Formats: sequence, structure tokens, C-alpha cells
Amino acid sequence: MNGWILAATVELGGGGAAALWGVTTGPVARRVVAQNLTTAALCPALLLLAQGYGRPAYVDLALLLALLGPVGTLVFARLLHEDLEGRRPSAWGLTYAVAGVGAVVVIAVCAATGPGRAMVKLLVIGALLIGGNLIASRALSGGFQGVRGG
Repeated sequence: MNGWILAATVELGGGGAAALWGVTTGPVARRVVAQNLTTAALCPALLLLAQGYGRPAYVDLALLLALLGPVGTLVFARLLHEDLEGRRPSAWGLTYAVAGVGAVVVIAVCAATGPGRAMVKLLVIGALLIGGNLIASRALSGGFQGVRGG
């Protein structure tokens, strides 16, 4: 086991435990926020595992997850807008913490990868992951009236 795999294990353990707790307890609002957290926690872990095992295919999975995860959260926000109406979920501290972890992981993997096409791909993944999750969190907290149905 190297440092990359250890970091992925720690990140998955912390993010996975928080997401599992959010999904299994509480109202619908907390469950939707936990679904968004799952995406934000799993994507950096895939990047760490790709570096640790030397498997670039994991980077492609991270790209797909960074693209589709926030879109799924927006779909849930739209479909469940009646259930979320009185209880606007907000987890900005957790959202910024996970975005920070994602940024640190992307920067670390970029430094290990070096300049080239792989680095550009990692930077695109980081931008999609952080930007998408911030937009999805804002939509869940009622920031975009068209998304929430109001």
C-alpha cells in the first residue's frame, strides 16, 4: 500500500461515512444533500486510486462522475421540489470542505502527473467537480428559482 491508496482509503472512509449517515437518516432534504456529497467524495478518491494503482481508466471514471453527479443532484432537486419546499437543505460548510478536498487532490495528482494531456484532463475534472457541486448545492438551498420549481 502506498500513500496514494492510503489517502484514498481515508478520504473514502470519511466521505463515505458522512454520506451513508446522511442517506440513511433524516428527511428527504438531507438525503439529497448526501447524494451530492457522495459524488464529491468518490471522484477525488478515484483520482487518488488511479495514481496509486497506475490505472488511467479510473481517471475516466472520475471524469464521468464529475460530469454526471451534479446533474443527477439537479434532477433530484427538480423532481423532489415539492418535498423540499419547506425544508431548504443547506450544507455549505460541508460543501466547501469537500470542494477543498477535491481541489487539494486534483493539485496533488497534477503535480505527480506532470505537464501534458493528462494534466489538462485532471484540471477539467477538478473544474467540473468543484463547479458542479457548488451549483448543485446552491440549487438545493433554493438559490435558483427555476430549478426548485418556484
